[in-house]
Amino acid sequence: MYSALLTIALLVATVSSAAVNVAPSLSLEITGADTAEKVEDMIISTIITNKGEAPIVLLNAPSGVLSDLPTESFQITDEKGASPEFIGMRVKYAVDQAIESGDVTTLAPGQSATVQHDLSKAYNFASSGEGRYSIKAANEFYVVDQSTKELQMVEAEVGKEHVTFISGKLATRDEALERRATFVQCTAARQAAVNSAIREASRYAVNAYRYMQARGTASPRYTTWFGAFTTARRDTVREHFRRINNNNFNNFKYFCDCNRANVYAFVYPNQFGEIHLCPAFWNAPLTGTDSKVINYTAISLRMVDNEILSQAGTIIHESSHFTANGGTRDYVYGQANCRSLARTNPDRAVMNADSHEYFAENNPPLA
Repeated sequence: MYSALLTIALLVATVSSAAVNVAPSLSLEITGADTAEKVEDMIISTIITNKGEAPIVLLNAPSGVLSDLPTESFQITDEKGASPEFIGMRVKYAVDQAIESGDVTTLAPGQSATVQHDLSKAYNFASSGEGRYSIKAANEFYVVDQSTKELQMVEAEVGKEHVTFISGKLATRDEALERRATFVQCTAARQAAVNSAIREASRYAVNAYRYMQARGTASPRYTTWFGAFTTARRDTVREHFRRINNNNFNNFKYFCDCNRANVYAFVYPNQFGEIHLCPAFWNAPLTGTDSKVINYTAISLRMVDNEILSQAGTIIHESSHFTANGGTRDYVYGQANCRSLARTNPDRAVMNADSHEYFAENNPPLA
């Protein structure tokens, strides 16, 4: 009897262990209308399905299609290879806070999640004209380990690309606010906080640019955040910081109307000098290295060994997104992932916003 029970227990443990170790498997499909008579009809849906044998927890990161924010999560081209101009958001995301607050999608084996996307809010089809467009979605997803809170990147298997023919009215109504005061819907206390962040961000910018001017070869600080040294990549980073240093952050317009949880801030790259500040920003210290001090033992994309989240660094991060400053992207978030990106893909690292923020903050200091 004891032997039989022991055998059953071992079998259950083996099956459970196998389930835990099964590699995540996802599929991604795009659905939508085949034709659109105006740009507002460019609404599609992404369907993410768990093809694996175990439940899976996915982070709703703004850079992917599990978020409905108008971010650059699609690759769109017409028959001539032209792409519509991106006019949507670049978002600074609080990954550790998102995991703790449950900003995730949980899928049982075989279960799907569908998210609707209004492409007219993210892409200017008037810039590329009417025609037949091929639409591909970003297929990278972050799987959350519920026990350790660590993240694993998984690429979904993609079905056939979606094609839509668009004609008619291609320009959206301009909903931009008319130029007003420097602060929009900000209390006096929040204005004071932003003014302090502006002073520190200006210090970060000038120090980063001076560093890049003074060094023409590889250094620990450069290679940590931007990877293997080449003159071309060095020139890219130096030009980004030259432009950012030339910005007068006191002339920017700061919006305090964002209530999106787990987001620090966002910008529209072509709306230079306008930064929207969100709840995570107000909970962050003035300076540091990108993550609020929290006594978690897990390593996530947004926190490694009690990093310090920085309001001043957020201004550098968002400023680097502006097209006029170089138009960086959000390829990865967090120190550990930025270091990994520098090692494995330096071409992306020199165009990654968090990498610029960490380089500017330089905490802990690197020579």
